[in-house]
Amino acid sequence: MPFDITPNVAYLLLVSGTVVLIVALLTPGTGLLELGAIGLLLLAGYSATLLEVNLWAVGLWVIGVIFFGFSVRSRRRGVLWLALALLTMIVGSVFVFRTPEGGSAVSPALAVVTSLFVGGFGWLITRKILEAGALPPAQALDRVLGKIGEARTDISHEGSVYVDGELWTARSKTPIAAGTEVRVVGREGLILVVEAADADGT
Repeated sequence: MPFDITPNVAYLLLVSGTVVLIVALLTPGTGLLELGAIGLLLLAGYSATLLEVNLWAVGLWVIGVIFFGFSVRSRRRGVLWLALALLTMIVGSVFVFRTPEGGSAVSPALAVVTSLFVGGFGWLITRKILEAGALPPAQALDRVLGKIGEARTDISHEGSVYVDGELWTARSKTPIAAGTEVRVVGREGLILVVEAADADGT
């Protein structure tokens, strides 16, 4: 067989390409992951042309990938979807390629270990990525609205204030002397709009 492509190697190429593609979709960036995924999947596709393929097993494997997608998106039934995904992916993996006699060409042990490792570890990583993406930005500028700080310079039109552990450029409608407590009442880009903290009598 050209390039010594065995069913086990073809199977690992297929799994690797799918994993890299999923990571690329979750973390878009330079495009290198996308190119890597395409390369691996093309190699897997070429390998498939040299082997006997069970289309029903490919379909089952694809269903497992879909179930995996449900598992990382579902909060209440994530584990159930993951179990279904692992089961269908294992069965699909074992029978995706067949011998000339019609038997399984992929090592069952390899299929089980690979599916459990990739599925389980991938599930944890994917959930963490999605959870991190749902968090508000740690450097969200609006977090300082309403907070009290201190004017570090006189603010006649613009000056500097220390708020929430950082030094900011600020502006005020009325002059504020250095050392005065200020309250953040707005934001214009990276410039804070402040007023004296006792401006409302507090």
